[in-house]
Formats: sequence, C-alpha cells, structure tokens
Amino acid sequence: MTGPVLRVSRSHFPVTALGPGTRLGIWLQGCPLACPGCMSLDTWDPAGGHAVPVDELAARWRDAARRGATGLTVSGGEPLTQPEPLVALLDAVHRSRGETPIEPDILMFTGYSPEELDDRQREAASYADVLITGRYEAARPTRLAWRGSANQRMVVQSDLGRRRYAPYLDLEPERPALQVMADGDGVWIVGVPLRGTLPRLERELRHHGLDPEAVTWRPVRQYRATRKGSGREDGETP
Repeated sequence: MTGPVLRVSRSHFPVTALGPGTRLGIWLQGCPLACPGCMSLDTWDPAGGHAVPVDELAARWRDAARRGATGLTVSGGEPLTQPEPLVALLDAVHRSRGETPIEPDILMFTGYSPEELDDRQREAASYADVLITGRYEAARPTRLAWRGSANQRMVVQSDLGRRRYAPYLDLEPERPALQVMADGDGVWIVGVPLRGTLPRLERELRHHGLDPEAVTWRPVRQYRATRKGSGREDGETP
C-alpha cells in the first residue's frame, strides 16, 4: 500500500445513532485508555482490525455523500492514537464539502480531554466540528445524547457544529437511538446504550435459546457477537 494508512475496526453507512442525520461511521482500531466497562474491547488491540489506505476511506466517504450522508462520525477504539493518517482523511472530507447540497459535519469521539492532546492529536481533533471527549466512567451514567458517562463533554468547535448540534447539547432522550445489524462477523450494535442495556440483551438472547459465542464487553480472544458504539458501554465492568 502507498500513502497514509489507518487501522480500522469497521466502517458502516448509513449510521443514524451516532450524530444527527444520516452518517458514515468509521471505527478506528487501537485504544491505550482501556476504560473499565468499555463496550468494544475488540477495538483495543492496535494490531487488530484491518489496514485501510486513507484514499480508500476517502472514496467510501464520497460514495456515502453521494448517497445522502450529512456527516461523518469517527469513533473507536481511540481515533487520536493515529493522528497523522487521520488528518489526511479528515482533510479529504473537508475538501469535499462543496460537492454536496448539505454541508456535512464531522463528529469525533475521543477518550482524551482537550488538555491532554499533543500537537499532532490537536491538529487531528481540530478538523471535527464537534468532539465528544473524556474517559468512559461506568460509575457515572448519563442520559445525555451520545455520551456514555456524565463526565463526558460535547465540545462544539465550528459554526456548523453550533448550528447543527445546538438541540443536542443538553438533550436527554428517553430511549437513545440504537441500530442493530448482522453480518458475517456476528450481530453488532451502533449507538450509546444506557447502563444495563447490553447485559439485559444478552440475558434475553439466552432466554430465547440464542447463546452468543462471545460479546465485546468481556475479555476474550475472538468476538463473534460484536458491539460497535462510541467505544463506551453501559456500565458492565469486564
């Protein structure tokens, strides 16, 4: 492969549960923060996932934009562990903004606080119209939209972000949006579930005779039933 490469866990379109509108979601691989209770332990290993050229990811974005995407959501894992190729991808998304009738926004999830970022990470984060920042803390549940724990902040960084995300800054939906899908790797969920949702789902599956081989909030080698969200879980400690 030539050019910058990102280690990717998964990408999906359309995503409707991680940000407003219809979005391309990209989950990057690798996370050194290891928050207890994370819903996606399968994204922690920096050697996991797949090496994907930035040019290919940019092509996926252009295809999603042609199909009506109103934004890009970048999660993980921890996106800011790969700042240089991430800058290359986000710069390509920024340069394509004039090609769509609706200006797309960029939402990025990071477990870091802005004060922790080095120069390379700060540059990558600067491309986001909105950042959701902070470690996932299982003991501090919240109902705030797209935040897994009460300490996490929604940081608006652009005029577009202010216009599009103003209704969501303090929104506490009764039922957070979740998407459930199945593919060759198993069943997976997009979204930020409330505390207790995933263990309850597992119990219900077992009750109906559907016994998952593994789930991604427990430390196992292989994950046949995967859960993709913000990288934060519902409070179950692995």
